[in-house]
Amino acid sequence: MPSRPEDLLRELAPQVLGALVRRYGQFDLCEDAVQEALLAAALQWPAEGVPDNPRGWLVAVASRRLVDQVRAERSRRSREDRVMLAIPQSELLGRPADADPEADRDDSLTLLFLCCHPALSTPSRIALTLRAVGGLTTAQIAAAFLVPEATMAQRISRAKQGIKASGLPFRPPGAAELAERLGEVLHVLYLIFNEGYTSSGGDRLTAPALSGEAIRLARLLHRALPGESEAAGLLALMLLTDARRPARATADGALVPLDEQDRALWDRALIDEGTALLTRALGDPSPLGPYQLQAAIAAVHAEAEEVEATDWLQILALYDLLERIAPNPVTSLNRAVAVAMVHGPAAALELLSVLESDSRLARHHRLLATRAHLLELQGERSGAAAAYRAAAHRAPSVPERRHLLSRAARLTPEAS
Repeated sequence: MPSRPEDLLRELAPQVLGALVRRYGQFDLCEDAVQEALLAAALQWPAEGVPDNPRGWLVAVASRRLVDQVRAERSRRSREDRVMLAIPQSELLGRPADADPEADRDDSLTLLFLCCHPALSTPSRIALTLRAVGGLTTAQIAAAFLVPEATMAQRISRAKQGIKASGLPFRPPGAAELAERLGEVLHVLYLIFNEGYTSSGGDRLTAPALSGEAIRLARLLHRALPGESEAAGLLALMLLTDARRPARATADGALVPLDEQDRALWDRALIDEGTALLTRALGDPSPLGPYQLQAAIAAVHAEAEEVEATDWLQILALYDLLERIAPNPVTSLNRAVAVAMVHGPAAALELLSVLESDSRLARHHRLLATRAHLLELQGERSGAAAAYRAAAHRAPSVPERRHLLSRAARLTPEAS
């Protein structure tokens, strides 16, 4: 069980929402009720202590909030009747949360596929799942999509209304539905993991509860679809990447880049598990997918006991294939680093000049940070320091900002 109440609440949120939607339907009302229950817990638990059955406590409080909401909707009599008929009279009297014979059932995966239903637009599926299943705030989701928070709030609201209007059933999806929605589900889990591995804002480098939840859901998905090589590839990618977490920050929280990490701190158990998953996935006759390729790149890094032993030729070949299969400006940015390690920084800087015309990346701090790194490799200390400072100005999180500023300071005449 997570040690901090906020981490526990984030882990339990999708389970509680799934339990309410399964019991009552009405996704939008249930989501509102769960948010109120989470707020009540955030206020009460630090002072009164975490209850013995925190999930049951949240289900009970959210259920009472839902009943209160239904009673308050006097102008919506038809909806009130539908929900009230679904609620046993004992529920209206504060029925114990653990009275449900399925109280321990985890509906997170069912909730995940509901949020990724084809009746919703692709942006709505991703945003709603990040909110309902991943536990991200609206601000965090907006940062992941590089859009204003108000825009994302409207998108989430429309998604909830879309589920309400469509009358989508809350049930585990069949085989055909699983295959149909798999791509969106994988994308959502990938975004949740990335937000946990490197927070998009705030003063912490990582949010382990988020990446841990993404791995948990990826395991559930892999067990549900053991023959889907991309589901296995995504889980392998998460495990191989998360294995580096112990070496990614100093004791005081400062970011440590990959080439400076103490690889003895990497979690070998996660690396072994991820590598085994990837090996089985790559042996599947189905076509290679982007998550398998990204996992393969992570595995090459994991194989090198020291940074000098990294097989950059193999990494570049994998990036070449990834860029052909799933072109993406971030992929191109990462490929530029591999090009620099194989062909030199000048060749990589030429690639960056092309990426600067891509509106999705042109003002992103990682483009500037990569440029700074390449200029540093080329020996242009002044230009690299300026680029590091510009990247720090745009970096959304405090640890990244401090790291970039420290790199700039190291290159200034005063620091030499």
